[in-house]
Amino acid sequence: MVEALGWGTLAASSLLIGALVGLARTWPGRAIGLVLGFGAGALISAVSFELAEEGIEVGGAEPVAAGLAVGALTYFVAAGRVASAGGDSPGTALALGAFLDGIPEQLVLGISLAAGGEVSLGLLAAIFVSNLPEAVGGASDMRSQGEGRARVVRLWLAVAVVCALATPLGFALADLASDSFKGAINGFAAGALLVMLVDSMIPEATKQAGRTTGLVTTLGFAVAAAMSIA
Repeated sequence: MVEALGWGTLAASSLLIGALVGLARTWPGRAIGLVLGFGAGALISAVSFELAEEGIEVGGAEPVAAGLAVGALTYFVAAGRVASAGGDSPGTALALGAFLDGIPEQLVLGISLAAGGEVSLGLLAAIFVSNLPEAVGGASDMRSQGEGRARVVRLWLAVAVVCALATPLGFALADLASDSFKGAINGFAAGALLVMLVDSMIPEATKQAGRTTGLVTTLGFAVAAAMSIA
């Protein structure tokens, strides 16, 4: 359990690190766009190899498909409500995405620890690498919208803490959760990620960095895929 908390904290720490980097200075829009594009590629890799593929291997296609639908709808509805409450900036959407996909991702990390006794380095790397651009871009956008630094840090710290605690929770629930439920968790994270990518992350990256975004996204996918396969 303590080991699971340690690995979970390490994975989630990139959210706070990224937020601090985003607040460290006023970053050019192109730089933020390129960072977001790289992160989008890493997240596409995580959806493909660490979530969908492994979820199907563990629980089968039907639970993953059900989880995909629930995760996608959850993000869609939650993002709509946040926007109607006045929180429709890209930074807020990225924070919501980090929260909704981070919890199931780190539940999966905890479950994998309980099952094999060893951390999945591919999943750990995918979570850490993909968290950074989300937090850098999100915090930078929030700051540009006039949010106070302290408030932005508190928000991303809260997201990081909740996500970190999901890892020991997954470790504790591993023996109780069926394979189908584990597959559905993977699907939920993948569904939330996909909607967030299409609705917020990729459009914002393209807006800021232009056509170069496609190349950087491919690079992010390649790096994360290599980490996953290694």
